[in-house]
Amino acid sequence: MSERFFSETPITGPRAELRGAEAHHLTRVMRAAVGAEVTLFDGSGQEFAGRVARIDREGVTLDIVAARAVNRELAGPLHLGVALPKGDRQRWLVEKATELGATRLVPLICERSVAQPTPSARARLERFVIEATKQCGRNRLMEVAAPSTLEDYLATAPAAARRLFAHVPDDPSGSAAQTTSLAAALSQAGHAPNYETFVAIGPEGGFTPTEVAAAHKNGWQLVSLGPRTLRVESAALALVAAIALRKRSDEED
Repeated sequence: MSERFFSETPITGPRAELRGAEAHHLTRVMRAAVGAEVTLFDGSGQEFAGRVARIDREGVTLDIVAARAVNRELAGPLHLGVALPKGDRQRWLVEKATELGATRLVPLICERSVAQPTPSARARLERFVIEATKQCGRNRLMEVAAPSTLEDYLATAPAAARRLFAHVPDDPSGSAAQTTSLAAALSQAGHAPNYETFVAIGPEGGFTPTEVAAAHKNGWQLVSLGPRTLRVESAALALVAAIALRKRSDEED
């Protein structure tokens, strides 16, 4: 059985417990019995070989057979600030950002935001992260941060980090001359492979001219993703994928 299961409780001893959805998946969906061997992770960066020792109404108890540190993270943190779209598109965005290696997702509150982040929505996104992490093999969870205003997100990103602000260059803000292509921005020298990256993606209606001016004032680099208008989730994943590939290329050089 090659399925991976997430332990909400840190695994520090010879046994682990699965409860709730994870226990249900293991026993009801996978039909695991006592003696079945599975892979566990707890978000610490390690993964564990476990063997089912007991199944009862409370959940599943597993013996920890082995622990191993397996690093499948990007070299350097990648923070994805994005004005979330509505509905199921949120799930798709979160799943793919997790698979591509984003470290943290920050729901942005912008002037034209269409989806307002709530505590229940955040809990739902965190569950999407767990499911995607199980599938893709990461041993650390992408953090779903508390919602942030765009102003705070722009101001708190360290000046030493690479800060990329997705921008449509032909808008009426007058900032076309300040915008560069994503490829050109990522090819610029001056960053080690483990550099920290912050990305900002606007809502369906785009960033307002005031927001674009604030990004430029705070030292963010305005980047274009090409001549086509992309939906929020497409723009977010285009940026994350390009950055992830660039980081891998820098590691190999």
